[in-house]
Parts: sequence; structure tokens; C-alpha cells
Amino acid sequence: MFVLIAGPLVFGIALLLAGPAQAQATATVPPEKVKQLFDLLDDPSVKAWVAEQRKQDAGPTGTPAAAGASPSGASSDAVAAPGRMNTMASSTLDRIKHHIERIVGTLPSLPGQFARVRAETMEDMSGKRPAGMLLLIAIFIAAGLALTWATYKLTRPFRLWIIAQSKDTPIGRAKKIGGRTLYSSLLILSFALGSAGAFMLFDWPMLIREIVLTFLIAAVATAAVRMYLAALLVPSFMQVENAVEVRALPVINETADHWFYWVPRIFGVFAFFAAAFILLPGLGIDQDGMLVLSVGADLVLLLLFLIAVWRRPRTQRNDGHGHTAATWFLTAYFVVLFLLRIAGLPILFWFTFAAFFLPFAIVLTQRGVNFVLRPGSEDAGRPTIPAVTIAVIDRAVRMILILAAAYLLARAWGLDMQSMQDSNTTTTLILRGLINVIVIALAADFGWSIIKALIERKLGIEAQHAVISDEEMPVVDPQQARLRRLLPIIQNILLAVIVVMAVLMMLASVGIQIGPLIAGAGVVGVAVGFGAQTLVKDVISGVFYLLDDAFRVGEYISSGSYRGTVESFSLRSVKLRHHRGPLFTIPFGELGAVQNQSRDWVTDKFNITVGYDTDIEFARKLIKRIGLELAEDPEFKNWVIEPIKMQGVQEFGEYGIVLRVKVTTRPGGAFAMKGRFFLRLRQAFKEQGIELPFPTVHVEGLQSPHGTENAPVEITPELKLAVAQSHTNRRRKKAGTTE
Repeated sequence: MFVLIAGPLVFGIALLLAGPAQAQATATVPPEKVKQLFDLLDDPSVKAWVAEQRKQDAGPTGTPAAAGASPSGASSDAVAAPGRMNTMASSTLDRIKHHIERIVGTLPSLPGQFARVRAETMEDMSGKRPAGMLLLIAIFIAAGLALTWATYKLTRPFRLWIIAQSKDTPIGRAKKIGGRTLYSSLLILSFALGSAGAFMLFDWPMLIREIVLTFLIAAVATAAVRMYLAALLVPSFMQVENAVEVRALPVINETADHWFYWVPRIFGVFAFFAAAFILLPGLGIDQDGMLVLSVGADLVLLLLFLIAVWRRPRTQRNDGHGHTAATWFLTAYFVVLFLLRIAGLPILFWFTFAAFFLPFAIVLTQRGVNFVLRPGSEDAGRPTIPAVTIAVIDRAVRMILILAAAYLLARAWGLDMQSMQDSNTTTTLILRGLINVIVIALAADFGWSIIKALIERKLGIEAQHAVISDEEMPVVDPQQARLRRLLPIIQNILLAVIVVMAVLMMLASVGIQIGPLIAGAGVVGVAVGFGAQTLVKDVISGVFYLLDDAFRVGEYISSGSYRGTVESFSLRSVKLRHHRGPLFTIPFGELGAVQNQSRDWVTDKFNITVGYDTDIEFARKLIKRIGLELAEDPEFKNWVIEPIKMQGVQEFGEYGIVLRVKVTTRPGGAFAMKGRFFLRLRQAFKEQGIELPFPTVHVEGLQSPHGTENAPVEITPELKLAVAQSHTNRRRKKAGTTE
């Protein structure tokens, strides 16, 4: 860590103190008023005014103005030649051309500027050598590290508390990450007090005090990034057990180690470049010199980014061609950023920067929130965080990121919010409208996410946490089943309402009158209502069917000539799957009265025929005994409401006494049990000698083939088949007449 912090620091101090060998040792400092004049001439507004005056003085003849010419020469902005078409493209190309010429023209003057910086710095140090100052700065950094080590030793109980938190619950994981973040803050505070704080205790020359303190702040910022990154990524060197499960992001060990290695180093280089660029203007480096130095700094950062991108490990998601494509995309993106910086297009640069890093940060935080607050393990009882809480945290972080990005873009583009409120120009009106649109979109997204989370939570209770009895019999809560039908429809309606309201508010915020739009929408709605009466009838009928709880998904219903299991329904129609396979789509307006055969309970009645010589009371006891045995069978126990029992004698049939039997079960539970009942009843009747009669036919009056009238007729298989077929047809005809 010492090398990580001290290395860029030494480089930055050397950049300030070292002068080129060919520069003059004693450079004269220009007078203060001359410096002010150069700064004034480099001001963009002054340059624009001078260019406009030159353009006006040139007149139609194209004679250049003699007065008002800028003495800065190569530093001045481009002025369009007379007669040239002043288009946006040509103006942009001219700016890029002269920006590059400005960079190239400033290179010869850099040695002299660095000589002045070195002279001023050495004069303020009162003859002290740079090596001694670097050694003193290294001592303060070492003091900060020493205080950090002491804090590490004194906070052992806090570290043990972090380790003791459970990794199997979302609350435990959140406490681990929060504890590590707080612990990193303590270490950062210790390093800041030990380095910058200790430095402030001594009296130093003003210039040296400013230089060293600025670089120490950069060192503290680099240490902060490193420690916070360690708290979130938990790299391998920390030797944390099950590190993958306690990280703030779903990444593997190789990925965590890679980015923990490169991100602090890239940020450290950036921080110390930023510190140097803060100090150099006050030491005598003009704006053109700063521009040239920024190109070198940008090139160093580009190389570091490209090395980090090309050396990143492959993951299971990004294996093969996906990894290569992402690498080339990132390479092209960073190169484009670098070229935009060189071309001097700050607006386009910051827009391109935010267009990638803002969505990337949003996706990264969303994955982190979902990963940390995921349901717990089975051993811990799968504790969960309410979906509303997760949605609020996710959307709150998203809003903070978007607002922060908007604020930084406004600062980078030089937009003043106060002046935008007071100004009524077209540009400010458009910008204010866009800001209002973004705020409305964020508010709508935040509200919709909460509503969606509430609805998904209600749906998830019934789908994932169904009520289970001791014998694993599914017991469906009617209220939850009703919510499961209504909530998706309510969710779609609310989404439509939120989208319409958000669009209307956005249009109103940009100055569009929404009153005529609402009136026109009302007229269109009336016309559509008259033209789609059937559709409106179906929708309204469907709403009342759902409010009446007439049927649910999975229930068997019949209506008119339609019958089947409800598979799904929409605002307009319901889909019924017939038990033979066909799927009916029935509009609610044509459904009519509904017979629900799957609600609460069902009673099944059927007949059993015994011989006329059977003891009815004994048969009744046998039926009751078998019904009680089946009611206690684990396979049917939870389905039975009333066991199988005999109601009495139904009728005297053609070949036996017809007994009426009934059973009451939950819907769908009688089919398999009735088949088992028939098997056991047949076996019991056979053991007790009770006859289950079947139809027989005695044929008389037929003549024998030998002419003897009273001789018995031979019963052939063909005759038996004909008699049985006749009896079967008669029974089917009787059954059809009864139904």
C-alpha cells in the first residue's frame, strides 16, 4: 500500500520540481498585470467578442481589422474566412483544427514555463533540496500508515463482530458489508489524521504547504478507494471464508482480484494528475501548457484502462466470442473518449462518458442489491427481505446516480441552474423542460416499482408459500386465489394509468397544452365506445365475473354447451380446456350462467346392483366398512369429507336390487378412490358369497335343426354375442333417455 500511494506522489512532486536540462535556470517572472492580460485574452468570451469585432470590421470587402486583433496568435480561436459558409459542421472542424494547432504550438514554450515553476518552488523552499522534501512527505505517509495499523489492532472486537454475522441471511450479509464499509471508513480516517493531519501541525512555507497538502489529499483519496473496494469485493488476499457469498457483487475470485488490483492504481494516477493540475496554474503554467499536459495525462490513463480491460479474466457469462467482443468494444470506447479530449469537444466528451458509465453503474448497483438481499439458505429457514424494501433501495440508488450524473454534466457543461430559471431563451426553456421530463420519469419509475413489488409480493405468497397441512394436502386460500386472478389485471391497469399521467405531465412541462389533448381523447373514447359495444360488453362482464369470484384458474366449469378447466382469462374472454382436449375461447358476454364443479366440495352418487337373495343389511355394513377403510387410507384421507356409505335401495332392477351409494370429497378426489372402492367391494362380496348379478337370457320356442319342437337349442358363441349386444343396446338406450 505504501508503494501504491508513494509512487504516484513522488512522480507528481518530481513533475513539479524537475526542470528540463535545456531550460534556462533563471527565468524571469512576468509582471502581475501582464499575466492578468494574458489570462483575460485567453478567456473564451473575450475571444468570441474579439472575433466578432474583427468580423464586423472586415466588412464586405474582406479587409482584416487592424484594431482589436488578439496578440495571443496561435492561442486565439478560429475565425471563419469571409465568404465561407458558417455551418455547424465547418465550425466544429475549425475548432478541432485550431485546438490541435494550439496544442502543437504550445509545446516549444513548455520548457520555459517549467523553468519558472522550478525557480518559484525552489525560492519558496528557501534552498531546501527536493530529495529532503520527498523524504519528509514519505515520513508523513508512513505516519498515516502507522496510525492505520494501530487502529487495525485496536478494533479487533469489531472485526470479530463482522465475522460473526451470518452469511446465510440477507440481514446478516447486509450487516457484514455495512460493517466492512464502516471499518474501512475508520481506517481511512486514521490514515488521513496520521498523514495530512500530522502535516498540518507544523508551520511550512505557503507554497510547499499547498503542494504537499494537495498531494496528501490525493493519497488519502486513493487509500479510500482501495479500502472501500476491498470492503465490497473481498479479494483473495483477505482470506475470508466463502468470500463469493459475502461480496457486494456477484463476481468470482479472479474478477474481484483483477479489479481490486487495477481500479486503485488507475484512480491513484488520476488523483495525482488532478492534484498536479490544480497546483500548476498557480505556479505559472498557462492554459495552453495545461492543455498539452492534459493530453499526456489522458494518454497514460488510456493505456492503463486498456491494459486493465485486455487483462481481465474470462467469466462463464462472457466466455468465448462474448469476451472478445466486449474487450474490443471497451477499447474502441476509451479510444473515442481520448480522441474527443484531444479534439477539444468537452460537451460531447462528457455526454459519451455518461452514456456508458451511468447505465453501467445502474446495472451494477441493481445486481449488487439483488445479490446481497437475496433469500437466505435452506438451513436458515430461507428468510427474505420484503420486495418493497428491495425495490425502494434499488430505485433510490438509481435516482441518486441519475441526479448526480445530471448535476455533474451540468457543471461540466457550464450550466447555471439559477440563470436557467431567470432566462426565457429557447435553449433554457428546452433544458428546463428536459430536466422536468427526467424528474417526472424518475418519479413515475419509482412509484411503479413500488406498486409492482407490492403486487408481486402478494402473488408470490400464494405461488411460493402455499398453505400446507401436516399431511401435505394443498389447501388453497380463497382470498389469495382471488388476489392471484385480480392483481395482474389491476397491475396492467395501473401501469397504463401511470404511463398516461406521466406522458401528460411531461408534455405539460415542455409547454404543450394538454387540455385539447384530453378533450380529443374523450371524443375518441366516445366514438370507440359506440363502435365497439360488444367489446365493452365483454370487458364489463368479465370484470363482474371476476368480482363475483365465479371461477378461478384450474377449476372445472360448465356454461351452456361449453365445459372444461379454466386455463386462463383476460379482460375480454376465458379459455376452457375440455377434458377431451379442445380449447374453447369464450367471450365473457356470451358466457351466461356458470356452473362451477370445483368449488369447496363435491358429492358423487353411484349405483351397485346385488342379487335378490342378498342380505341388504349385511351388504350395507360391508360398504360402510370399506368406505371407512378408504377414508383412513393416507392416499385418500385428506380428500375425504364424508366416507362412502349406502343411502338405501334405489330400485328393483331387471336382474337385481339397485343400491344407492354416495361419497363427499374435495373437488377432484373421488375419481381414484371410487376405482379402489370397486376393487375392494368385489373382493369382499366374493369372500362373503354375495352375488354381483349380470344379465342372462333364456330362449324358448326355437325349433331344433332336427325338427323336434321341444328339444333344447344349442347355445352357440354367435348366439351369446347377439344376446349380449342386444342387452347392451337396450341399456344404452335407457341410459340416454334418463339423462
